[in-house]
Amino acid sequence: METASNHRQAQAEQVDLGALTPTYLITKRCFDFTASLIGLILLSGIFLVLAVLIKIDDPHGKVFYSQTRLGKNGKNFQMWKFRSMVAGADKMVDKLLKKNDVEGAMFKIKDDPRITRVGRVIRKYSLDELPQLYNVLRGDMSLVGPRPPLPREVVKYTDYDRQRLIVVPGVTGLWQISGRNDLGFAEMVALDIHYINNACISEDLKILLKTVLVVIHPTGAY
Repeated sequence: METASNHRQAQAEQVDLGALTPTYLITKRCFDFTASLIGLILLSGIFLVLAVLIKIDDPHGKVFYSQTRLGKNGKNFQMWKFRSMVAGADKMVDKLLKKNDVEGAMFKIKDDPRITRVGRVIRKYSLDELPQLYNVLRGDMSLVGPRPPLPREVVKYTDYDRQRLIVVPGVTGLWQISGRNDLGFAEMVALDIHYINNACISEDLKILLKTVLVVIHPTGAY
């Protein structure tokens, strides 16, 4: 028997790959490679400062943190971030699942007890995401696209939800500039599918520009 949720998804926007032309994909990859390389060089000083602050705040953990995420077509890759949580934070997840503040196949806690003092600041301004420029340079990610999910989240995906895995995941996207954690999982998926269906270089540039504004005046970030 079809549930109300399945019925809503059946009526929702479905992925149309027509916008993902070879010209767009090649141009997007060239832009990603060039921009991420320049970004890594120009931001190297900020990387050093953040590394020192993270180490001073919590000397027991590493500066960088990698986590297995699912990319295009569900392929595993290691996504890099500046560490914003205490050492061993992943082992505490099971005890915190009941406190999840986001509906659907996604886990977020507004007042996560695992986050360090420096971590709270860098997460607010998305500075913890900067190492993902390395993922973009490698081709694991794009500057713009759906956020790469955790394997445990994808296990709960419906066929409709899995459509967001058709493209290379991004550092930023419509979700981040439209409310981020203030939006539910279903809204995030709908935004991702809308992005895929309307993908173009001009839209990517608009999202990147709006991302800068969101980073300066963050909302829904935790």
